[in-house]
Amino acid sequence: MDWTRAVDAYCERLGPGYWAEPVNLLTNLAFMIAAVIMWRRVEGRTTGRALSAILFVIGVGSWLFHSHAQAWSGLADVVPIMVFIIAYIFVANRDYLDLVPWRAAVGAVLMFILIGLMGWRFGDYEWLGSSAAYAPVPLVIIAYGTILRRRMPYVSRGLWIGAVLLMVSLTFRTVDMQVCAAWPLGTHFMWHILNAVMLGWMIEVWRRWVELHR
Repeated sequence: MDWTRAVDAYCERLGPGYWAEPVNLLTNLAFMIAAVIMWRRVEGRTTGRALSAILFVIGVGSWLFHSHAQAWSGLADVVPIMVFIIAYIFVANRDYLDLVPWRAAVGAVLMFILIGLMGWRFGDYEWLGSSAAYAPVPLVIIAYGTILRRRMPYVSRGLWIGAVLLMVSLTFRTVDMQVCAAWPLGTHFMWHILNAVMLGWMIEVWRRWVELHR
């Protein structure tokens, strides 16, 4: 595989240069800002700090992709997101579902595999494009919220809010190229902004759980 192969996947990209996607590039700061805010809000708790650090790396990876736009930077963009997903599922299993760590870890791996399989099946819907890989994630969040709706209604509501935010941000990600002719800027930058809010919110849901259980 040619890791330096150029990738032109977004409406805003004007050419091969570093600043060819200025808005898509700069809106990655939203991830970093959200990470710093949550780093401070979790008050030194290891789990919260770990999730906040991954959130910051998501911003760095996405920055690399929207500046260099090559195959290697595409991997740098995707891997931190996958790490956050599996890490948060582990935390949800361990803390919200009260599973021992090894069961929480096994459950997180199995759920991540399920997400991958669902994403592969969603790939049959061409209109989803590359968003198909992320489409199962709000469904999983909704499922966790539903499971917790009686035992932890405050966590359940928080997860449902996160799922809605993710679905809205995924909509902007999905329609980016479809609206390109009418709106040359595209809509991918809104995926960055709303997804940063959503991921920060998911950490906040966990932080509030800690506040009620410490």
